[in-house]
This record gives sequence, C-alpha cells and structure tokens, in this order.
Amino acid sequence: MSLDLNSPFARDIAHHIHPQTNLRLHETEGPLLIDRGEGCSVIDSEGNRLIEGMAGMWCASLGFSEQRLVDAATRQLQRLPYMQTFAHRSTDPIIELATQLTAMAPGPRPGETMAKALFACSGSEANDTAMKLVWYYHHSIGKPEKRKLIARRRGYHGTTIAAASLTGLPNMHQDFNLPLAGVLHVTCPHYYREGRPGESEAQFTDRLVAELEALILNEGPDTIGAFIAEPVMGTGGVVVPPEDYFPRVQEVLRKYDILVIADEVICGFGRTGEVWGSDTFGIRPDMLTCAKALSAAYFPISATLVSQAVYEAMRAESDKLGNFSHGFTYGGHPVGAAVALETLAIYRERDIVGHVRRVGPRLQAGLRALADHPLVGEARGIGLMGALELVQDKVTRASFPPARKVPGYLAGRIQKRGVILRGRDDSLLFSPPLTISEAEIDTVLDAVAAGLDETLDWVRGH
Repeated sequence: MSLDLNSPFARDIAHHIHPQTNLRLHETEGPLLIDRGEGCSVIDSEGNRLIEGMAGMWCASLGFSEQRLVDAATRQLQRLPYMQTFAHRSTDPIIELATQLTAMAPGPRPGETMAKALFACSGSEANDTAMKLVWYYHHSIGKPEKRKLIARRRGYHGTTIAAASLTGLPNMHQDFNLPLAGVLHVTCPHYYREGRPGESEAQFTDRLVAELEALILNEGPDTIGAFIAEPVMGTGGVVVPPEDYFPRVQEVLRKYDILVIADEVICGFGRTGEVWGSDTFGIRPDMLTCAKALSAAYFPISATLVSQAVYEAMRAESDKLGNFSHGFTYGGHPVGAAVALETLAIYRERDIVGHVRRVGPRLQAGLRALADHPLVGEARGIGLMGALELVQDKVTRASFPPARKVPGYLAGRIQKRGVILRGRDDSLLFSPPLTISEAEIDTVLDAVAAGLDETLDWVRGH
C-alpha cells in the first residue's frame, strides 16, 4: 500500500528532525502521532489510548487535561501575552513566582532558603546559566581560576553545549566535540553497576568520596568551582544514591569551598516524595535548577535559584562591569509564570506530594516484584520514578549488546499493551504523572510483566 505523501505521517518523515532519535530508522518507521490527552493517558491518531508512563519527558506532572492550567494561560494571554524582563521590566506573575520559588527552595545551610530566581525556558538553559554563574561568582570574589566543574558519569543536565558537557553520557559528546575543557566527571553512584566484587555499599560510598577528594587535590582545589548533581539520576537510569552519599560528598565540597548545584529539573516538585529531591537526600545547594514539573509541562519555563552569597557576588560583579550581561528573550515569560503559579497552587491544594507518598510504594513494590524475572538484574526507584535494569545473565550481571536494542524492544511490547515507557541503554524507565492512581499503576505493571515475558521469548529465539 502506497503512503499518502500529504499525510501528517509522511510529512513528519519528510520535514521534521526528531531529537534523541535514530534519524535513518525514523525514515522507515515514522512517528507515533499523538492526537490528544486525557488524565494520565494520551490518545494516538488511530484512537488508541496509552497511559503515559514517562509523563511525556518526565514533565507532565498533572497529566494532559488540567483545565485550570489552560485557563491560567488563557487569562494571561488575554491580559499581557508577553513582556521581557531585561532592563528593570517586570510583571506581577513573574514577581510572585520568584517570591514563591525562593521561599520554598532549600539553601546552603539548614533553615535557609534561596535568595533570588533567574528564569529561562528549559532545564538545559537553567543548567547552562548555573555554569556561567559559577564563573561569574568566582570572578567576583577574586578567584577567577576556580573554573572547573565536576559532574558525574551517567548524569544528565541537558543538551546545550555547556549542559551537554556536564552531562555524563557518551552519546551526548560523541562527534559534537564535547565536553568542553574544564568539565570533569566522577563515578556514578550506582552500587549495582559500579560496586566492586566483595565491596559493601558503605565501602562503595567510601571509595566514591575518596575518588572525589583525590580528583579535587589532583586538579587543585583552587581550580574547582562547583559540583553539579541530580538528587536521583533520571535519564542516566533512575540511579538512587546510597543513603549517606550526598552528606559525605558535601563535606568534601565545603572543605574546599566548592559550590553545590542541585539539578532538580526532574526531581523537583514531588517526584521523590518530597517537594525537592534535595529534601529527600539532604542536599544543601548554593544553586538549584528546576523546570519540567514547574509548569506541569503546560508552558516552557525554568529557573536557576541562587543563594544570598551567590547573589551578593553577582550584584558586586554587575556593579563593577556596569551590567549583568545574561538573559533570554523568553526568560520570565508572563504566561509561563502564570501557568507555573497555578501549577504550584494545584500541588498545594491537592497535596500532590502526599499523593506521591501514598501511591509511590505501589509502584516501587511492583517493580521489586519483577526483580525475579530472568531479564531483570535490578529493580530500583523512589517515589514515582523507577527503573528495571535488564541483563542477559543475572549472575554475572552481563548486559545485552547495545545492537540488540532489548530495552527498546521491551518498550515496544509494552506500548502494544497500552503503556508508554522509555527503554534507554540497559534500563526500562518509569516516571508517570504525579496524579496517577493505584489502579493505573497496576495496569502499567501488568503490561510490563507481560512485555517482559514476550521479550524473553524473543531473546531466546534470537
């Protein structure tokens, strides 16, 4: 049957470049066309209903049909559809959003909150901004040589040049001439994959902390500006760190006057069962970045939040240079701010964090119940995020060759059963809307169990 060259399917293949996609494969497979959304589900162009088990891209925290957010955007579009925030201009929505975010975000010491908010449109831009502010801050305090940033292998911080450099995934660097000089990476805190034979989890943490300090001393403490980390690694595989990992890492960083940046782009606003992943793991950041669930994905918006000390240095440097020469055309967009404010109101009124605490254990128990499956090496997660690590040998923990694309095949089998999940590297990832019900969680888990069995048959037959 010939393909209608004027169909959306054909025109997508002809004209649209898809991020994080095999471009040649897309020319033969084409897109999954999504037509509309209802609750935690989306409906494709053929009328199939699919539970969105990844909340789109970790971000559709309130699902796909929240009328209050549509109304908030509409009201603001009718009143003031755009205003920039350069050169002293502002609007009521962005003032209120900055006020609320700084009051709710943890600062570098117990009892402190963040001081100021700087807005952009994506998590990548927020982390790119944080990297620039590290340099700006250290110039201001007379230590311009503190330029290097430490990130972690398998961490994900975005795809701009700076954010992709911080990202610790090789495919984000290959043939893009990345990472930038001065970005260093240390071991991912994934005990299952990175722990050595006979090494306890406590010993594993000891080793990672020692590795970090050795790197700092080898590079020179006076050259290290900041350390950036997601509380739970998202795209890198939903890696939950050992319990005392972050408190001990921070001891080392404070010892050498190294700034702490918490990348809360995925974890923020309830994903881990606390408002911030930093609250879950005891992180006291000097800067905090957030996006995604800030507007429940209904409008592109992100924020870089800074402590009082960082802001005071920014102010002094701005005075010296005559201007703070950074910003984005759509940073602080009034429509995005209005949607974000309504999103925060819904989180409070519906106790979304409490809901995550109530239903999260259902997802986590279901994932761990699948740990005995022959294809599953590890089930892990916290709150409403999780992963199944796929292996071809449970004893040796050997992964499948990447060319076999087993996680992708599994995700395809699950999608046939009405659930969208993401297969990446060795893992199947879970990040449903924060509003998901226990019944919907059960549907997701049932589809995964059946998909695992079908994938096992396929693996054995190939």
